[in-house]
Amino acid sequence: MFDTREKRERSLGTKLFLKPHRCSSPKCATIRRPSRPGAHGKSRRRAPSEYGTQLQEKQKFQFIYGLRESQLRNIFKTALRNPEATGEALVRLLELRLDNVVYRLGFAPSRSVARQFVGHGHIHVNGRKVTIPSYRARIGDIISVRKESSELILFRELNETLKGYTLPQWVVHEGALSGKVVGTPHEFDLPLDVNLVVDYYSKVVK
Repeated sequence: MFDTREKRERSLGTKLFLKPHRCSSPKCATIRRPSRPGAHGKSRRRAPSEYGTQLQEKQKFQFIYGLRESQLRNIFKTALRNPEATGEALVRLLELRLDNVVYRLGFAPSRSVARQFVGHGHIHVNGRKVTIPSYRARIGDIISVRKESSELILFRELNETLKGYTLPQWVVHEGALSGKVVGTPHEFDLPLDVNLVVDYYSKVVK
């Protein structure tokens, strides 16, 4: 059976780290099978149009953050109403989603796994269980693994793993399996161009 996540990476011709451990190894789909999926995948790629380039960048954001088209479009509409630059507001809204914060804290190997952790009730925000991956974290929020869940195999060795983990500047670790949002995210550590996404939605969102 084909892995949909790897097919997405092959279709866009770039690593999206949807399966981070595999994508950092020679087993990565874009290395083993660099052509696009499908019967005509090995044919030469034509240079995309301006609209095609914007669409591809939007799809990268959508796949990396695990969002449906309607979700990303609604987040863009919220960013559009913000007085700051739309691109910066979009980055902030995406990065402050609870599933992404859990991933950024190193509690999960990928955003999809972090989303499962949140949905299954393993994550607390300020001491209370939150099961909504799209919950928007705020500065000062304490994100932690539920005490009962910390004994599960999923989390048992996490403290050791986190010793060599590099955090983004806007979150810090606070004690065992706990972290805090201390700032506002403004930039990516991924080769993505948020301005192309803004240009794309500026044409289709009224």
